[in-house]
Amino acid sequence: MTYAVTGATGHLGGLIIDSLLSRGVAAGDITAVVRDEAKAAPLAAKGVTVAVAAYEDVRALTDALTGVERLVMVSGSEVGKRLAQHTNVIDAAKAAGVTFIAYTSLLHADTSQLGLAPEHLGTEKLLADSGIDHALLRNGWYWENYASALDSGKAAGKFFGAAGDAKVSGAARRDFAEAAAIVVTGENQAGKVYELAGSPALSYPEIAAEVGTVLGTEVAYVNQTTDEYASTLESFGLPGEVAAMVAGMDEAIATGAVYSESTDLQDLLGRPSTSVAAALAQ
Repeated sequence: MTYAVTGATGHLGGLIIDSLLSRGVAAGDITAVVRDEAKAAPLAAKGVTVAVAAYEDVRALTDALTGVERLVMVSGSEVGKRLAQHTNVIDAAKAAGVTFIAYTSLLHADTSQLGLAPEHLGTEKLLADSGIDHALLRNGWYWENYASALDSGKAAGKFFGAAGDAKVSGAARRDFAEAAAIVVTGENQAGKVYELAGSPALSYPEIAAEVGTVLGTEVAYVNQTTDEYASTLESFGLPGEVAAMVAGMDEAIATGAVYSESTDLQDLLGRPSTSVAAALAQ
């Protein structure tokens, strides 16, 4: 069996390749689809095949995926451009004869209030219309998204946000990568929809306490309005547009957008998901 991973030099893509290797997939049977060949040098050193193909280049993507049977399509990182990029990957996969795609979507993509959801849901429809067997990996929130809280916690003993007491069903990026590897190497996965959520779910005050555990000091959660939080993020150096987007995510999180009681992640892994303290300590 041959496999490919798009976005292979990104944090998630690289971890998926590591997980495939740890599951016994031969390095020569894995293709890392990347934009920048230089960044893929560590993968090449492991014996992984490196194929250079931007999401915008259907011909290069088709060449990269020729001979590949199963693909993990890691969602693109450029919000607003992803649906067009994913269309190219799916078209290329179809032209290349890929028989199965596992796509890294978003938790509750069909009902989520997060601004990230529409592109994921659109991609899910593209897959449904493609005729290619596929599974949806609806990834929950990465605990690593709160890595910046280590800086504010260390500097001021505070963790800022605008999510109130809402719960976050987070897990480590490595957990989601392992789940992707399990699904793409597994049998009878076509048509599966996995709502991948960590457990236990934590509120922002509880996350602040865990940040404090990592730092060895007390860290308090400061709940702000969305506008206040955006201003705080700008004061930390984020551009205004990015700060507004991140603060808007917290507004959706406050409605329960990243909370789920699903045990799909733990069931796939056969173990508990990684705690926020363990994820941030790494």
